Amino acid sequence: MTVSIRRRLLANLLVTIFFVSLITLILSYNDARHEVQELFDAQLAQSGRVLQALLLPELLVGPSSGLQDLLDRFTQLPDDISNQYQIEAHALGHEYERKLAFQVWDSNKKLLLRSATAPATALSAGALDPANRGFSDEVVGAYDWRVFSLWDESQQHLIQVAERYDVRDELITKISRQLITPSLISLPFLGLMIWIGIGRGLRLIQRVAEEVTRRDPGYLESMEVGPVPSEIKPLVGSLNHLFERLKKALETERQFTDDAAHELRTPLAALKTQAQVSLRATDDTERRQALRQVVTSVDRATHLVDQMLTLARLDPAITSLVREKINLHDLAADAVAQLVPVAMQKKIEIAITGAEDTVVFVEPVSVSILIRNLADNAIGYTPPQGEVVVNIEQQPGGQVILSVTDSGPGIEPALQGRVFDRFYRVSGNSTPGCGLGLSIVKRVADLNGLRVDLKNRENGNGLIASVYFDNGAALNHGAS
Repeated sequence: MTVSIRRRLLANLLVTIFFVSLITLILSYNDARHEVQELFDAQLAQSGRVLQALLLPELLVGPSSGLQDLLDRFTQLPDDISNQYQIEAHALGHEYERKLAFQVWDSNKKLLLRSATAPATALSAGALDPANRGFSDEVVGAYDWRVFSLWDESQQHLIQVAERYDVRDELITKISRQLITPSLISLPFLGLMIWIGIGRGLRLIQRVAEEVTRRDPGYLESMEVGPVPSEIKPLVGSLNHLFERLKKALETERQFTDDAAHELRTPLAALKTQAQVSLRATDDTERRQALRQVVTSVDRATHLVDQMLTLARLDPAITSLVREKINLHDLAADAVAQLVPVAMQKKIEIAITGAEDTVVFVEPVSVSILIRNLADNAIGYTPPQGEVVVNIEQQPGGQVILSVTDSGPGIEPALQGRVFDRFYRVSGNSTPGCGLGLSIVKRVADLNGLRVDLKNRENGNGLIASVYFDNGAALNHGAS
């Protein structure tokens, strides 16, 4: 199933914005509600103190009946007051006046004055006791009221000022609507802008994809797509690195194919020649000699093919090594055992000496190939009655050295670096071979992080090939 990064990013961003906005709105609503309550409570308390200052002198000097008649006349509101923004409504009063009320009581719990909107019973019965004063929430009739009770200093008169909660709730609702509406309206536009912005950002990825699609399979040069964002730069760098590796792998494969074709041509030509000689032979001796040469040519071609296949399998571009802790002496013994028949045929003595308990951390199959090729190369260049010694030495610092010493002609110091090249053979060398043994050794060493050195013996009679297993590949015996 194809997944759109653009749609996924849009959905994630919109969901995130929605929930962040929702949390912000909830916090804003709670904060606005608290501030509105505080503001209305302050106004309610102020109204109570103003009424106390205005009405108390009148109540102390005369009867309250005249004041009550005046309150009843001024607070009668028409039923059609509904729009607070009309001039007529301002002239007649405000519809919120029906939701405001006040009462004046004496210390004998007698109602002295009340607004036309106030009931005949106390707005807050508990506040008739001077000990209970201040703010309280009451249910009067079918509505919830906020009541502020204020006694005078002599505790002779109680003023109760009340306001219905729906006045406050209506204001809070309007504030919340003003907070929510812009967010709901802007969300689709925000989604559109995010969609466009993501599209512009992904256009650079599309440009890289188009550059890769348009490429010829054989064109492996680095991509040049101009300036790219820092998030895409690693992708472009990885692709360029991949192209470079593929380019080197193809060049290696092309060189390998060319060299293999060239090297196989010689034994195949010799094979054909000897086969033709055997066909033209007139006596059995000549025919047997030609057939022996055919067998030799077949053996050489077989060895060459085996070595080339081994080298191809060890290509570092395609090889994935799984390293293990291996006893190097046992691994070397198994590799050398395969060459004992060859050594016996040439009357060469081959032996393994040195530490038997050394453990190394390597890929065992490839290192076994390395040891076998070194030993095979030493046997090939050692004359009859000679000797080949495989020695394993444990160094104090943890390094392990495996050396293969032969009694052959050695290699000139100036040529010791070149013998690791594919199909390279020292000029004038008559020893059978295809020039791939040491190349395979070098490849295995590179894959396992090992180092290979060649040097002639001090007496000038033989070569010492040493493989260094550094601390990263060598482990002391018993190490965990």
